[in-house]
Amino acid sequence: MPPRDSLFDLTGRVAVVTGASSGLGVTFAEALAGAGADVVLAARRVDRLQEVAARIEEGGRRALTVPCDVTEPDQVESLAERAASELGRIDVLVANAGAVPEGFALPERVPHELFERSVRVNLIGTWSTCQAVGRRMLAAGSGSIIVVSSYTGLAGVPHFPPAYQASKAALLNIAQQLAVGWGDRGVRVNALAPGWFPSEMTDAVMAAPAFRARIDSQAALGRAGDPRELVGPLLLLASDASSYMTGATIVVDGGTSASVGAAPYGEELFGLHAAVMPAGLGERLLPATG
Repeated sequence: MPPRDSLFDLTGRVAVVTGASSGLGVTFAEALAGAGADVVLAARRVDRLQEVAARIEEGGRRALTVPCDVTEPDQVESLAERAASELGRIDVLVANAGAVPEGFALPERVPHELFERSVRVNLIGTWSTCQAVGRRMLAAGSGSIIVVSSYTGLAGVPHFPPAYQASKAALLNIAQQLAVGWGDRGVRVNALAPGWFPSEMTDAVMAAPAFRARIDSQAALGRAGDPRELVGPLLLLASDASSYMTGATIVVDGGTSASVGAAPYGEELFGLHAAVMPAGLGERLLPATG
């Protein structure tokens, strides 16, 4: 049996991380580099990518920055091609790019174009990335794909962005579907389902005292997560330590999804929706009275 430390060693491997310009994507990229991998950083904001790349290279690993909007299939294909040709291989994909275009709009108010945009980024963009990178992994006969979903994909969450939640649920199925289809050719596909963690996407909501209290009260551990607490599960799925895992979902949510039932949603929280969303998108549609 290999030594414990070597199970998580990624030396000599190449990892692609989408959504690597901010938030959890930065945590993922730096963790993979810390485990020995060279990293391909992909996102729309190239200046942010270059900052992350500089830190990774200071640590002695190679970093390639590739501008990429995952909703554009040609850009996704270019990302996969550059990663394979310039760094020689792709061993790990962390499909992390995501967005919440519908913001804090209540489900009955979400405009069609925002719902569609969310699905394009979170579902179709992730699918395109898995497919483009997966083809190269299949040709090589090995690879580990990590689809970043969410604990909200496990069950209904009241008054939550509906397209985001539905797309994250679909990603769990995509991970399973690809796992059973690609396992015979050496490619493993698993999902990581985080709970609430501070990031550019969540900071504004988590800063609201009423919502932060709800997050903390629903977690068995009584708090939101620290991004560093995702590093262990990430490296498990990326490395040989999970060589007999595929089609699995690792939930890292402090025990939020372990409970049955949802806590009541008070007027203060509904007021928050109304305050942060323009044009009445955060206002509940109530029965007429009179």
